[in-house]
Amino acid sequence: MKDKLKIKGHFKIEVRDSEGNVKDVREKDNVITNASLAEISGLVGNTGSKTAFTFLAVGTGTTAVAATDTTLETEITDSGLARAAATVSQTTTTVTNDTLRLAKTFPVTGTKAVTEIGAFNASSSGTMLGHQVFSALNVVNGDSVTLQYDFAFS
Repeated sequence: MKDKLKIKGHFKIEVRDSEGNVKDVREKDNVITNASLAEISGLVGNTGSKTAFTFLAVGTGTTAVAATDTTLETEITDSGLARAAATVSQTTTTVTNDTLRLAKTFPVTGTKAVTEIGAFNASSSGTMLGHQVFSALNVVNGDSVTLQYDFAFS
């Protein structure tokens, strides 16, 4: 039997109001994109001009995700929710440091219905590692949105 590397993405989104009270929390597994596989193999082998996945973005798209996705359907670029660099760390799911964690808190400055999330390797465009859609998380000025996106390797 051959060994095969697997990647499982899982995200958590938490919305807090201006007083710090939790308004809503969503967690869900995601789809790893086909385009990210070439980027990951290049990073592992240190070949080509590959770039690590360190950015998080949210959007308002509702179309079901597919491994062939390369962008969010409708990425949010305003209201304090524009794509941003995440805090990057390693954590343990099964064996020591087998999981990449991206985390970011966004201060909301407008009103949006957030319905999708993605992890990228650039501040704009770039390669999308993971993508998922979910039922609307309604946010308003003064809220904060905390994203935690884990990619476990096994």
